[in-house]
Amino acid sequence: MRAGRALGAVLGAGVLLCLLAGVAVTALGVRVDGTSMDPTLRPGDRILVSPGSEGRVHRFDVVLLRGGRQDSLMVKRVIGLPGDRVAIVSTGEEPFQVLLQEGGTGPVRRVAASQWTDRAHRTGACCSTEGTRSARAALRTVPEGSFFYLGDNPDLSDDSRQYGWGAIERVEGRVGLRAYPVSTAPGLGNRPVLEEYAGPLPP
Repeated sequence: MRAGRALGAVLGAGVLLCLLAGVAVTALGVRVDGTSMDPTLRPGDRILVSPGSEGRVHRFDVVLLRGGRQDSLMVKRVIGLPGDRVAIVSTGEEPFQVLLQEGGTGPVRRVAASQWTDRAHRTGACCSTEGTRSARAALRTVPEGSFFYLGDNPDLSDDSRQYGWGAIERVEGRVGLRAYPVSTAPGLGNRPVLEEYAGPLPP
């Protein structure tokens, strides 16, 4: 009898914890709208921000930030940090090559992201002095207090190429994990890496 009561109490506590977790995800989680971060994040996913991460950026993290023409909340990936030089080079064979020179010195390397391979087909160069698209590719230095950001689905993402440098002070936090749907892995994955680049360098 006591064993049955104990089991019932444990099951009841488990159900209560699940309900509380669901309420917390609904209340604290941010719902993803749009496909700019597909396949890393899909429409309807709910994400949680790491506490104490507001106003900070680290290369290749996914962050929540305020920006755009309507000062809306966006989910994007950090590419370039203050002092880095960034460019996007387009050719017929490779329409979307993101170049990065860390700290503005040393080798210019290519940002390689597996999710871009099947999703980047539109040609376009970058960057202007404001960090937006340009007629020709050019390496530009990310200003102090700013960063360069892109979506994981480049052809369908409004990002620095439209809005220019992001303001670090407008970052509301780093996306720590995917809280919903529960059937998917909580981690984000798809983190880019830096590779050697042997192509022509933009000015």
